[in-house]
Amino acid sequence: MLLLKLASKNMWRNSYRTVIVMCSVAFAVILSTLTSSLKTGVFDNLIKNMVSYYSGYIQVHKKGYWEERILDNSFHADEKIEQTLLSNQNVAALSPRLESFALASAGEKTKGCMVLGIDPDREDKITFLRTKISAGSYIHSEKGSVMMAEGLLKRLGIRLNDTIVLIGQGYHGATAAGKYRIAALLKLGSPDLNDKILVMGLADAQEMYAAEGMITSYVLSIHELKELAPTKNYIQKNVGPFYEVMTWEELMPDIQQHIRGDSANMQIVQIILYLLISFGIFSTLLVMMQERKFEMGMLVAIGMRKLRLAVVVMIESMLTVLLGCVIGIAASIPIIFYFNKHPIRFAGETARAYERFGFEPIFPASTHPRHFIEQAIIVLCIGLLLSLYPFYKSLTLNTMEAMRK
Repeated sequence: MLLLKLASKNMWRNSYRTVIVMCSVAFAVILSTLTSSLKTGVFDNLIKNMVSYYSGYIQVHKKGYWEERILDNSFHADEKIEQTLLSNQNVAALSPRLESFALASAGEKTKGCMVLGIDPDREDKITFLRTKISAGSYIHSEKGSVMMAEGLLKRLGIRLNDTIVLIGQGYHGATAAGKYRIAALLKLGSPDLNDKILVMGLADAQEMYAAEGMITSYVLSIHELKELAPTKNYIQKNVGPFYEVMTWEELMPDIQQHIRGDSANMQIVQIILYLLISFGIFSTLLVMMQERKFEMGMLVAIGMRKLRLAVVVMIESMLTVLLGCVIGIAASIPIIFYFNKHPIRFAGETARAYERFGFEPIFPASTHPRHFIEQAIIVLCIGLLLSLYPFYKSLTLNTMEAMRK
């Protein structure tokens, strides 16, 4: 206790020096926290953008559908299954879909397209489809109207409110055909989807494909991304072996691979950042020890044991680092929340490149508490480890050299 009081008094005898060390540590905490939260925020935003195109976070199919995506592998919409899916607290919403392919014909042009039969209101809660409309109006539940991707519209050489004819193969080999008005245009981020997607009401799709009451999948959104795997396991256990439950990672493995690669690159950047932080803290401690050589030599000369002096210096360094971490956490909170509400936004060619592939050209910061705690602990450990240097120098202090000016 006596040594702790002595160390705390020593800290503030030269408040200028102590504040410099604390600011160095605090800045390190702010920098590492901002880097970590931006990394998580960027990847979370990327995932949100990708799943809001089309896939959702989780899909439930009839077993075998994903290997052979045909209408014969569809199943009857079941209210009990929907209740089972929604019984998981992490499931935010679900939407039934009937997906298939057809030939879209207008005038003399015919193009292949992917037909997506949806419940308009429920689908909008998952993929935010209403926000992707560039012209026209959302179809809601009206029959005989469709929404077409801009790329497909250009390929067919038609305009909004024109009529198209769809021809395909229905359930169990039945002929599928229908005539529909183009009520809205969709601007989708994925170039591939933008060239082939056509969206209609679920009832229209079931009627056209002679698949009354049938769907090919349930698409789910969730509250917490970190609970994705437990949510999938819960659903798979409760819906039974007839159904197959897949996460967005399994539905889009190329995106998951891209995120892993970028995450590995970001880890290298963070390691370099920690090295820079280490050198910054160490240089500050080095200057502090150099300034105190005469003082420490005088204390040893008048009878203070080197071990006690080393312990006092060590405690002083630890307290300074700890206070710096606390200040760093307190200062980083408003900064992170600011970048969460006002993310870094790209402009020019970079922004256009992001938007072309459906990504928002922004770097939002994640406000998850673990970023503040983890980064403060890492910087604290670095600071405490570097505090061994003043301890060692105090133990090996040469009194005569320290007092020589």
